[in-house]
Amino acid sequence: MAEIQSLARGLKILNLLEQARGGMGTTEVAKEMTIDKSSASRLLHTLANYDFVAQDESSARYQLGPRLLTLGQRVLDRISLRDRARPYLHKLVDATGECAHLAILAQRQALYIDQAESSAALRVESEIGTLSPLHCTALGKAMLAFGDGALPDSLLPFTQRTITDQAVLQAQLLQIRQRGYAIDDEEYNYGVRCVAAAVHDHRGLLLGAIGISGPAGRVTLERIDDFGALVRQVAADLSAKLGYVAG
Repeated sequence: MAEIQSLARGLKILNLLEQARGGMGTTEVAKEMTIDKSSASRLLHTLANYDFVAQDESSARYQLGPRLLTLGQRVLDRISLRDRARPYLHKLVDATGECAHLAILAQRQALYIDQAESSAALRVESEIGTLSPLHCTALGKAMLAFGDGALPDSLLPFTQRTITDQAVLQAQLLQIRQRGYAIDDEEYNYGVRCVAAAVHDHRGLLLGAIGISGPAGRVTLERIDDFGALVRQVAADLSAKLGYVAG
């Protein structure tokens, strides 16, 4: 697949600046990139507008910007979350007999980054790397309830039980915040129920969500509150392990 030239050039500039301890001026960047100075200037200004690079006022030289620190920390947080969450995923499987999943927010969807499988012949698995909608999955709703992101613009129906009204979703998110866990009652897939709770970091910020998924015949409405209390406690234990102190 062909590269987008301007994007590729911007990324190459970031690589150059990463290797230049004292930063680089526009002329140096142009020379290293074998492009004209005006093109280098436009690329650097665009990167600076989004805080990917920063220009020193006294020397006019460019260095890597603060946005990269934020992105780097997010990557480290996610790696730490997956590694530290694994024992808690297995704890959920042992306690419920159902598959356990871990997800983070990505592209305004729930991105599955890890799971622990159940030994049951009939089980609900989600491939790592899968993206799922926020408004009709337990993991997604847990992150909507405790994150600071906007609600999805469009609430697409996946089953007859999918919430498609913004006001109804808002009311359910309030309920999730009050009880501490979210439920997917056959809203994404018929015959599947899920329960999830949010995971927070040491700053109290949302990191992701952890939960279980199983056939509706086993994850019954009579048992859903017990599952919810368990998932909420496991999520709280994981958050505490990550340094979160509940208020």
